[in-house]
Amino acid sequence: MTTYEAGQYDVIVIGAGHAGVEAAHAAAQRGAKTLMLTLNLDMIAFMPCNPSIGGPAKGIVVREVDALGGLMGKVIDKTYIQMRMLNTRKGPAVRALRAQADKPLYIQEMKRIMENTPNLTLRQGMVERLLIEDGECKGVITETKAIYRAQSVIVTTGTFMRGRVIIGDLSYESGPNNQRASVKLSEHLEELGFDLVRFKTGTPPRVNNHTVDYSQAEEQPGDENPQHFSYETTEQIIDQIPCWLTYTNEHTHKVINDNLGLSAMYSGMVKGTGPRYCPSIEDKIVRFHDKPRHQIFLEPEGRNTDEVYVQGLSTSLPEYVQHEILQSIPGLEKAEIMRAGYAIEYDAVVPTQLWPTLEVKDIDGLFTAGQINGTSGYEEAAGQGIMAGMNAAAKALDLDPLILDRSQAYIGVLIDDLVTKGTNEPYRLLTSRAEYRLLLRHDNADLRLTDIGYQMGMIDEQRYERFRYKKQLIDEEKKRLQKTQLKPTEELQAYIESAGGSRLKDGVKAYDLLKRPELNYDVIEQVAPVEQELPAEVKEQVEIQIKYEGYIAKSNQQVERMRKMEVKRIPDNIDYDAIHGLANEAKEKLKQVRPLNVAQASRISGVNPADVSILLVYIEQGNVAKVAND
Repeated sequence: MTTYEAGQYDVIVIGAGHAGVEAAHAAAQRGAKTLMLTLNLDMIAFMPCNPSIGGPAKGIVVREVDALGGLMGKVIDKTYIQMRMLNTRKGPAVRALRAQADKPLYIQEMKRIMENTPNLTLRQGMVERLLIEDGECKGVITETKAIYRAQSVIVTTGTFMRGRVIIGDLSYESGPNNQRASVKLSEHLEELGFDLVRFKTGTPPRVNNHTVDYSQAEEQPGDENPQHFSYETTEQIIDQIPCWLTYTNEHTHKVINDNLGLSAMYSGMVKGTGPRYCPSIEDKIVRFHDKPRHQIFLEPEGRNTDEVYVQGLSTSLPEYVQHEILQSIPGLEKAEIMRAGYAIEYDAVVPTQLWPTLEVKDIDGLFTAGQINGTSGYEEAAGQGIMAGMNAAAKALDLDPLILDRSQAYIGVLIDDLVTKGTNEPYRLLTSRAEYRLLLRHDNADLRLTDIGYQMGMIDEQRYERFRYKKQLIDEEKKRLQKTQLKPTEELQAYIESAGGSRLKDGVKAYDLLKRPELNYDVIEQVAPVEQELPAEVKEQVEIQIKYEGYIAKSNQQVERMRKMEVKRIPDNIDYDAIHGLANEAKEKLKQVRPLNVAQASRISGVNPADVSILLVYIEQGNVAKVAND
């Protein structure tokens, strides 16, 4: 077949999953003429696993994507069937939204937005090769021999690269949901010298809603007054649909144990490493054999479909065994399988081959984002996608790139972990991975990132003015509470006691009274009324900033100490082998990762504090410059 020239673009995005749509939209928003190539235009932003967005840490990433001008938060706010705020009894650092999605409607809405995005062209096609010239990526070639040229290319192929679906002893080449696998592109990346790893994920069976006995399950309703992911959302979806909770039991566990040898996980058919934090039901039974039961959530896949996702029952056991397992679970005794559960293996790129911009170190203009970088989850993919899109556009248009540090965003934690430490299993973002999690909260993503989104051209003037007005209201209310002196009148004492507080011994500023853990802003508003009603999000921000003022200040001090190391750049021409006293393992890891600064070097596994001290002294003594001059 003869090749032909099919078009010239600034940025090409390969794939239209959750990383691909954010990447393509961000590149176009930054002013780059962008092409998004995907295997199937009807599967844009498809959810191959559970139909939900958000959760601990992940929900905060969605808010960050929105604060930067991305799409995921806006689309889920228009298409959810249920919204819940998690961890409401805990501190603000671990609170996060989780939405149950209407899966078909989510795809439809995302496709509509993408089709109407200026500077963006959508095209269906299978990319087989990259155009590499003198170490630079100049475009792509599809299986129909169409050549598309560009200044930057982003690969967001998810779990499609050499994808293989496994159910019991059945195995066949496939991407998720019986889509075509991307085989030749994976082989091409190997030819180019990429270090690839084999990972695995899986899904549970989907069952027919009409065959579930919900009277045996516990109802899990949405929040009465649902919050939203996007800072632009103004309308609530009132008619939410409940999810349901049931449990496995001893009979379930016996069925699984009796058939364990038939599971692809234990028969040796699966070679890839699976996700630690989302194990199959077989894995749960083996690893947690002392537990008498495990939670099973029944999650509707949408308003206009009868499919119910059986969350917690991910499996690669044969289909007939899946039937037997379902029949052992309360409420699912007569459940009919509409789609069997399966495991899927796929190729992923070792992410230490990337710069923090997500550009490939050894190929100029080539970026990767999403599950191809070894992550799991739609939210992690979206966070990488928007960053890769902005940076690929910056590369093509000769603009400044954007790197978020660990104190600015969970997205910064995610990317830094990947490119600095790598991952030997599908990476999932957790609150425990963020050392500054008190600063990286669900409630303040806009305060952290909207300015950056505006500078990148991702946030329009109208939205930015609303954001500035919100900041103004927060500042003004904090100042008002600082100036408001409250006298310990009997009326005030009685009100404080009725709210659960202890009596005042003397006069107090309203600001300091709010610091008491037993009192909230509603109480303060009663004893120190504000002239005009403030938005709920302003009140929330005032309360959190005042209550946690001391802890936030300590976190900011830690950030400043780390920033001093961030500004200590490591020269590109450094020769780690020439640094006397540096441990051999440290030399090896430093040469592999090629950190940009001392702070990043300190986070590399195998580089200890003594190595960092030696590296600092070497750089500060100007030895690198001396070597260069010689």
